[in-house]
Amino acid sequence: MAMHPVVERVTERIRRRSAPTRADYLARMEAQRLEGPARRHLSCGNLAHAFAAAGDDKPALRAQRAVNLGIVTAYNDMLSAHQPLQHYPELIKMAARARGATAQVAGGVPAMCDGVTQGRAGMELSLFSRDTIALATAVALSHAVFDAALLLGVCDKIVPGLLIGALSFGHLPVIFVPAGPMPSGLPNPEKARVRQAYAEGKASREELLAAEAASYHAPGTCTFYGTANSNQMLMEVMGLHLPGTAFVNPNTPLRDALTVAAAERACAITALGDAYTPLAHTVDEKAIVNAMVGLAATGGSTNHAIHLVAIARAAGLRIDWDDLDELSRATPLLARIYPNGPADVNHFHAAGGIGFVIRELLDAGLLHADIRCVHGGDLRAQAQEPWLDGQQLRWREPPARPADTAILRGVAEPFDREGGLRRLAGNLGRAIVKISAVKPEHRRIAAPARIFDSQDALLEAFEAGALAGDFVAVIRGQGPRANGMPELHKLTPTLGVLQDRGQRVALLTDGRMSGASGKVLAAIHVVPEAADGGPIARLREGDLVLIDAEAGTMEAKVDAAAWKARAPEAGPLAGNRAGTGRELFGLMRANAGNAEQGACSLFVGEAWDS
Repeated sequence: MAMHPVVERVTERIRRRSAPTRADYLARMEAQRLEGPARRHLSCGNLAHAFAAAGDDKPALRAQRAVNLGIVTAYNDMLSAHQPLQHYPELIKMAARARGATAQVAGGVPAMCDGVTQGRAGMELSLFSRDTIALATAVALSHAVFDAALLLGVCDKIVPGLLIGALSFGHLPVIFVPAGPMPSGLPNPEKARVRQAYAEGKASREELLAAEAASYHAPGTCTFYGTANSNQMLMEVMGLHLPGTAFVNPNTPLRDALTVAAAERACAITALGDAYTPLAHTVDEKAIVNAMVGLAATGGSTNHAIHLVAIARAAGLRIDWDDLDELSRATPLLARIYPNGPADVNHFHAAGGIGFVIRELLDAGLLHADIRCVHGGDLRAQAQEPWLDGQQLRWREPPARPADTAILRGVAEPFDREGGLRRLAGNLGRAIVKISAVKPEHRRIAAPARIFDSQDALLEAFEAGALAGDFVAVIRGQGPRANGMPELHKLTPTLGVLQDRGQRVALLTDGRMSGASGKVLAAIHVVPEAADGGPIARLREGDLVLIDAEAGTMEAKVDAAAWKARAPEAGPLAGNRAGTGRELFGLMRANAGNAEQGACSLFVGEAWDS
């Protein structure tokens, strides 16, 4: 199948734009490869420390001949998605021993739950937890006694952080090992209905808690299609999972078999064997383009408009929102998963899942098949689903047609002719908007600005009955340099209530929305942010604001001379410098790039393309 011309054009543009930085990255990774397994160069004291507590694995480690796998885990038992990871290290060690290899837990990384911190002070640490995880991954692998790495993580910032950190050790093969989604609970539309009822005072706190507990009810990833499940899709289309690993439920024989198989495969693809598959050559410009196409085709999380930029940069690649916008406009929307529809990821998986999506996009020339997947084949071989034939793990083709066309469709009959994400630009800067869950009649608004410096200020105005008529809610001072760029998901029920009442409303912010951004038009991640004197800081109460997602524009309809003469008003930043650990993240706030640069604090001193 010939490649789609837009995919070819964008891929080539990224390759040319990235040539110097990619060449530098690959040279650094090659230098690390040529050193060979680092434990061969360790002093006796270094080596003794490395295997002092290794028990039965000590002889193999001491001999320095067998493969040694490094495990980096984001396990904790507070995150439902990560609680199943508790027993993975023992499974991996057993699988390694059966292959004559060894495995060690190289380190743990922090893993916070955005669901717990939504609307709280802790959410101001959320985005920077990604950079912290990248640093912790680097610390874990810096012992340099490993031939490959298995990365155990699932949720929002954890997978991007693990990948960014591992890319500094790109001479190593790396396989991601997820946990899978929890079983389906309370249907997502019913959960959303109770949330809106509570926002209107029509449901009690007890009723709200009962609905939430029935939705988030068991070990495993939350079942809506937010950032965590978008992460899993990305790992599939980038070839960093064993095929079909993403959405197998935890604590099942199939899930355990996949974890064992990941360990076995990691043993097979090190530089000590004949199937060497280093991470640096898996994550290239084609894999990054695949990630952007997969995100668009499934209506994935807006957070990846930030994360993918940072991941690419860690691999020496430079992408921007124009790349994402162009690919999204060329990619049909193939999935309706909440918040883009009523189904959850379990329903999506049962309907044909990610294997079906990959095959459809490959057949349409929208994905690059010729990437180096960790399983040894190309991306065509990734489009399979795992199953157990007795005790034997096998793979088979996904169904020829989806089991439920209300959830999943082929390229010939998509839900929409283009994907869910777009770039907006105008005299207010640049932003990202997710339209896959927004009805066409709500994708354009021209209304007065209502200016707020926090989401709580808007909620107070709602409770006071002060949000009448049509308006664009402008919430600024929420960018990475201001307060860490928290998600503003707390606004979703309230803005949904106003829209359902017949008001035309939208959100404009330099902050983020949840990966489950829903039915209200939201221009988010605005750059430059208000704290950097961005145009959003020039808006005044009552200014006419136009947001047109179809045209890709956002404008303040203000006389050009008056607009240019206005001084920016960044707004107060009270409350985001101390408390809940925020005082420890000042260095990251001060050094963060803007959202289109990945909002990343890890590449200080390196030039970014404009």
